[in-house]
Amino acid sequence: MHFFENLFEGALWNSRFVVIAAVIGSLFAGFAIFYMATVDVFVLLQHALHYADSSLTEEARKALHDSTVSHIVEVVDGYLLATVMLIFSLGMYELFVSDIDQAHGSKASSKILVINSLDDLKSRLAKVILMILIVTLFEEALNMHITTPLDLVYLGASIALIALALYLSHAAEKGTHQDENTPEKHGH
Repeated sequence: MHFFENLFEGALWNSRFVVIAAVIGSLFAGFAIFYMATVDVFVLLQHALHYADSSLTEEARKALHDSTVSHIVEVVDGYLLATVMLIFSLGMYELFVSDIDQAHGSKASSKILVINSLDDLKSRLAKVILMILIVTLFEEALNMHITTPLDLVYLGASIALIALALYLSHAAEKGTHQDENTPEKHGH
């Protein structure tokens, strides 16, 4: 009976390696998004070169300006999404497969890539996703046509909610760091 228990537990423990499919898939997805965002930058630069064209009408220059700013926001959004995929890939590998020795041993490694628990992974992903939401809101605000006072109220409310989310995420992070740095108190 002990033999079967060890065999089953070994198979159960090794089943965690199925996560490698998610690690590789999200890594490739991140690379694809980095590639697409970089191509968008080159296309954007080609279009921006026409901004100095003296034959452009004022309306055409304004349209080029607005579309360029909108495309820049899309590029930032793309890079942030690619970063989410990279963090997810590294975090899943560290949590389920093995520590990444080069990340832990390197002074140049970023603390964002060292994941010790699911809570670490969730908080790092949440921060980047919040940044994506902020960039998306900014992009939508650029393209928004305010026609009624209610539209302006909605825009203001969305900005206030984003500010609140930033404040709460910063306060939660600050509380976590204080808890880690505070020595435990023992009752007498």
